[in-house]
Amino acid sequence: MNLTNKTILVTGAAKRIGKALALAIARDGGNVLIHYNQSSSEANMIKREIEGIGQTCVTFQADFSKTGETIKFINKITEDFKLYAIINNASVFSDLDWSNTTIADWEYHHTVNLTAPFLISQAFAKSLLPKNPGRIINILDWRAFRPGGDHFPYTISKSALASMTKSLAVSLAPLITVNGIALGAILPPGDGGSTERIISGLPIKRWGKMSELEDTLLFLLNGPAYITGEIIHLDGGKHLL
Repeated sequence: MNLTNKTILVTGAAKRIGKALALAIARDGGNVLIHYNQSSSEANMIKREIEGIGQTCVTFQADFSKTGETIKFINKITEDFKLYAIINNASVFSDLDWSNTTIADWEYHHTVNLTAPFLISQAFAKSLLPKNPGRIINILDWRAFRPGGDHFPYTISKSALASMTKSLAVSLAPLITVNGIALGAILPPGDGGSTERIISGLPIKRWGKMSELEDTLLFLLNGPAYITGEIIHLDGGKHLL
């Protein structure tokens, strides 16, 4: 199986992980809808790259911290396109602990990391059911399963997204499968922080390869429709520690 003639939405797809996911879909024959917030030039660059592969790509801007924009965004997409899958990748990630997390920080992380995936998944499912199959993949983090004191609002919002992944898997079965990928050390920190410290204690003592992420994504998009509610830990064993 491959993704030929299938259209897939990837949120937060202009850079880093989202960009890799979008390109993997295009290389496998799929058409890609790219969401971005502020990275318009990067989104246009990946659009041209995907079109160079021979696939259709359309870009959409929306600020997921504004719920009204999220609803308008996904309603337009489900009205204009027949989607096969959605990849909820867009998120915000702030280095805050419990003591310096404000209510604004809390609401910002939960609105982007949890409420937006819910609204997008809800609208997507309503556009398919009761007849058409589809797939939802949520991009998670090992922190959701081994929470510590750092990145407090981010971790809590991702933990809730992991729970939502399993709840929707039950609710949307049997036609729509819902799975997640919990990432570890795949890309070095965007803020230029230490990289050796991150991987030194891992059971598999190296950075993950982007090709490994792409293979995992394509497995969940093309693989057995009998798999749902599963969360694959692509983290070098970090969640075991």
